[in-house]
Amino acid sequence: MWTKMLRSPLSWGGAVLVAVVAVSGLFWFQPWKLFTDTRVDEALPVVEVPTAPTTATSAGAVSSPSAAGTGNRVLAAGDFVTHEHETTGTAQILRLADGRHRLVLRDLDTSNGPDLRVWLTDRPVVSGVAGWRVFDDGRWYEVARLKGNRGDQVYELPASVDPADFRSVSIWCKRFSVSFGAADLKTA
Repeated sequence: MWTKMLRSPLSWGGAVLVAVVAVSGLFWFQPWKLFTDTRVDEALPVVEVPTAPTTATSAGAVSSPSAAGTGNRVLAAGDFVTHEHETTGTAQILRLADGRHRLVLRDLDTSNGPDLRVWLTDRPVVSGVAGWRVFDDGRWYEVARLKGNRGDQVYELPASVDPADFRSVSIWCKRFSVSFGAADLKTA
């Protein structure tokens, strides 16, 4: 019986079709990424911590904080919420002392997945399933491919991108058009 099946062109065609579907499915879904992590630990820019306002000392002298704008400042920040996959960490947009902007992901922890990107968007973050697919409905800017699904990461923003135009960051799976997690950016 098996020899008859192996001789049949229809059996060979079916076997080839099954093989093509299996390889295509593996390529498309990349299920092994559910069991692997890519850790990135980049050096994070030092951020200027706001100092206390001018105060009078016990000797009557006046002390004032250091001159404003002499260092890197946090313009906006927010914590990640989970969407399609559990996601934690913090996103920050920094203005460097030289005027450039960087997007910093601190302590990011999410699932690895196919075709993950970092997006700045003009959409608010909505918790739960309702927030999974909203980020491509409005204006968005693809910062870069996600460097890794765990750790600290820094992304340079081009001069043409105004951080004030965006209100959230999404870890976006481009292949399936879904957010793994997102952070609402609140002005610092």
